[in-house]
Amino acid sequence: MSESEVITAPHPLLLADGAPAAQAWSLDPGLKHLNHGSFGAVPLVAQRRQEELRAEMERAPVVWFPTLPQRIAATRVELAAYLGADADDLALVPNASAGASVVFAALGRRRGGEIVVTDHGYGAVTMGAERLARRWGGQVRTARVPLDADEEQAAAAVMAEMGDDTDLVVVDHITSATARRMPVERIGEAARSRGIPLLVDGAHAPGLLASPLSEATCDFWVGNLHKWGCAPRGTAALVARGPLRDQLYPLIDSWGAADPYPDRFDQQGTLDATAYLSAPTALDFVERTWGWENARRYMDELADYAAYVIGAAIADLTGTSGDAVDVGMPVPGMRLVRLPDGLGPTRIAADALRDRAAGELGVEAAFTSFDGIGYLRVSAHVYNTPADYEYFAESCVPVLGEWARAARH
Repeated sequence: MSESEVITAPHPLLLADGAPAAQAWSLDPGLKHLNHGSFGAVPLVAQRRQEELRAEMERAPVVWFPTLPQRIAATRVELAAYLGADADDLALVPNASAGASVVFAALGRRRGGEIVVTDHGYGAVTMGAERLARRWGGQVRTARVPLDADEEQAAAAVMAEMGDDTDLVVVDHITSATARRMPVERIGEAARSRGIPLLVDGAHAPGLLASPLSEATCDFWVGNLHKWGCAPRGTAALVARGPLRDQLYPLIDSWGAADPYPDRFDQQGTLDATAYLSAPTALDFVERTWGWENARRYMDELADYAAYVIGAAIADLTGTSGDAVDVGMPVPGMRLVRLPDGLGPTRIAADALRDRAAGELGVEAAFTSFDGIGYLRVSAHVYNTPADYEYFAESCVPVLGEWARAARH
């Protein structure tokens, strides 16, 4: 963004009756909720649907559980259509990390036991890959992808780490720490041509990307519906294609273990599956109220504005340029703003900053780090407004400046 360019605030989204969008959620009005990306936020209509289903379960559990696999199978059809997947390829799991764990538990070493990941990978998934490599007696190779790498550069960095010993490649669809896309289509084509399975961690993709699986080339894909899709927490999709999918089993064996994939995931004993069954209600609410395409457009425009006003405030404070951080392959609704030096240079420091901001500033915000630099990760959703980020710029950035000065001394 040039110094002369000014980004204007989008008009806040409203409900059908003209009320602010936030009234469709139960978020505490005493806090500023600026971090949808970490844990999501469930609209009231989906909360009520889950409560109804739980009441039904508790009224007659002996009736509920035997019929649950059929209800989950029907829900999979709805969710697969939203994601651009085939329902026969999709299993429901508690979260993206659980889906990755299913894949890690299923695969055996075929070559040299090497696993390729990137330095943008989600920590829990990367740790799972490291544990698998140890089990195989192999190692993890980390592709270093510059923050501003474009599609070709990012794909080349990952492909350069693939070799004759590579047994698995793990790549984010949208990165958590750096809020950028990875070229999973190009990486998937390269991996498939070499006979290497690809696991795509799409934790942030549902809701942010339209039909995220329609063009993806991968053996396994996992994505959370409880983040940008606003489903009740504990709702994620595991999509598996090709012959390796028949090796996938739930992490806990149940009476469905003898069933084919993905049916064996539909029967999980006494698992409370009401989150799964309520997910279509959340997705339908956004579609009926604003339309997902319009919602994504608003989130993107709002994220641009947020990065602009917060970046300008930090620039006034530090004397830096305040330009938006170039992440190479940006996504809707998420932006990075560089923090003043001294704040959040590591994951642990960034998490501590998150907790301090919530406790002392009354703001739920995402702070991340990459390559020793701390960032504010803007995560805008439909219930956010320009005023939320203007408040952060005016009231919170000066405090962050004080914290940064204290950290440097």
